[in-house]
Formats: sequence, C-alpha cells, structure tokens
Amino acid sequence: MDETAAQLGVSVTPVREALLTLRGEGLVEAVPHRGYMAAPLSRADIEDIFAQQSHLAVELAKTAAERIGPEQIDTLADLNDVLRHASAPESISVAEFEFHRFLNHVANRPKLAWFLLQATRYTPHLLFASDAEWTRHAVSAHDKLIAALRAGDATEVVAQTEVQFIDGARRLIEYLDRAGMWSGG
Repeated sequence: MDETAAQLGVSVTPVREALLTLRGEGLVEAVPHRGYMAAPLSRADIEDIFAQQSHLAVELAKTAAERIGPEQIDTLADLNDVLRHASAPESISVAEFEFHRFLNHVANRPKLAWFLLQATRYTPHLLFASDAEWTRHAVSAHDKLIAALRAGDATEVVAQTEVQFIDGARRLIEYLDRAGMWSGG
C-alpha cells in the first residue's frame, strides 16, 4: 500500500479505504503476506457480464428499430461493409465499434448507451478482432440485423443482438479455458 500511495501522491489511508471498498464489492481479495490481488473471474462471472451487456444492447436495438429510417439502415450496411473488408485487428475492432455506435446513436438513449460503453470497456476487443471466424460471425449477424431492421422485425433485431453476446461469451470462455484460467495453471 505504501508504494501505491507514493505513486498516487496520497497517504496510505485513502489507498487502504479504496482497497477495503473494493474487497467489500468482491473485486479484490486480501492475500496474507502479499497484500491485495484482483479477485479471479469465474465462467459464471463472464456469462453474467455478457448477459448484462446483452440486456443493455437489446434495449438500445429495440429503440433503434422503432426510430431507424431507410437512409440510416443504408449507413449501417455501409459500416458493416467496412467491417467485412477490414483485415487488421485494430481496423476490425474500430469498424465493429462504429457499427454499434451508429445503431446506439439512432436509438437516442445516451444514458443507456453510456452504461453499455462502460460495461464493454474491459471486453478484450482485439482478442475477438484477431479471430477471423469471429469477424465472419459478426458480419453475418450484422447482415441479419440489417435485414430485420429493413423488415421491421423487432423480434429478429433482438435475436441478432443477443446472438452476438452469446457468441462473445462462449468464445472468451473457450479462450480462457485453453489458456488455463480455471485449471490452476
């Protein structure tokens, strides 16, 4: 704690209080003779995080479906084409973000969009963007979402929004399994 306090230019007291608060929220654990460490994530934690992201995104997509016009749908199609043709992970990540940012802008629910942005802040976007299969799946889901928006099919808009988060959670859990996240190694 002393080192952290010195790096932050504060006394030890606010650092200790912050760590106790984080411990109370289950985000860090006290480790004897070592200090505090980030609490490990379980598979269920990841599923919960993606479920929350999905809930927020679905609300935004439903509202966007009610408000979107043909020109805005064409813009989404153009943005999806940018994603379809992107090759570098950074470009893929930006294209994916821009697609959803535009859809969320159409929804015109800035507070809800802000909460979604915060909920996705720690999603490993480049991990997904480095996976060609994920990119193909995202483009396909976007194509189906765009078709549903053109048809005014709110049920399919919801389904195509949810499928992206279900897929993301599955891919991240599989990646962490392969990396030994829960095997102790």
